[in-house]
Amino acid sequence: MEEDHRAPHHPSDMFHWAIKNHEPVSKLENLRAEVYFDWEEDPEDQSYSPSDALLYAIIYNHIPYAQHLLLHFPEESIKVPGSKCDQRPHYSFHLGLAVIYNCREILIMIIETSQRDPLLRSYINLDNYFYSMDGKTPLHLACELLRSDLILILLCHGATSRTDIAGRTPMDILLTQLWSSGDNMKLKMQCLHHLLLFAPPGRLQMRKNLRDNWEYWGELLGEDIYTYLLGENVLTLSLISMKKVVQQLAPSTLWISIQRLPIPHNLKNNFTLDY
Repeated sequence: MEEDHRAPHHPSDMFHWAIKNHEPVSKLENLRAEVYFDWEEDPEDQSYSPSDALLYAIIYNHIPYAQHLLLHFPEESIKVPGSKCDQRPHYSFHLGLAVIYNCREILIMIIETSQRDPLLRSYINLDNYFYSMDGKTPLHLACELLRSDLILILLCHGATSRTDIAGRTPMDILLTQLWSSGDNMKLKMQCLHHLLLFAPPGRLQMRKNLRDNWEYWGELLGEDIYTYLLGENVLTLSLISMKKVVQQLAPSTLWISIQRLPIPHNLKNNFTLDY
């Protein structure tokens, strides 16, 4: 990231500016303890919390600082910014932010931090703060943004294919995108393939569309996947085998392990990372 050498306009911006320019962790922690908001307006908010700090670390993809915050302040870091008394977060704010900004390494850190605490193991499947009125999870958001590698990371770490308030599964979101536009078809199909490896289709809202437009969907998906999504068939043997294999791999080394598997290259290509 190219550094911004312009001095901040206000003392309270120094911390934000330092994270943006990827200053060392020790300097950032000193600034976090010293920088104050406008205490005359809100005397209780006098410094940046670990949650605030993680927010900026995600926005500017400051991986070492995110790692420091999650290591030393695991519970405080993943609280929703501004919350003070909650023992655990009600929304997956930082996880959703990592999906939006496509911060793969920080996303993995947040998930693994939450899964070390029994009280936070449901964090990955909490409603996403940015779409809290819709009840969408980070997996829904990753499907909307076509973050194929993040979809696989979330699924490998236990994200479930639950529905949002409107009754849409992540699979519904991808099928809707495949139906509505011919753009990015290869990426959309890759995202769909990842869901097929981990998440059963469940009660799809798009099932009627699948039935009514069998020529389009049959040609696009192939007969085996098409009939599977309709609930009329099981997965192909190759997909079942890949599903079993992938689910046994460690999430932190997933892509390295896949590339070492003695399987055809066309199957490995389904897991190509998108940069």
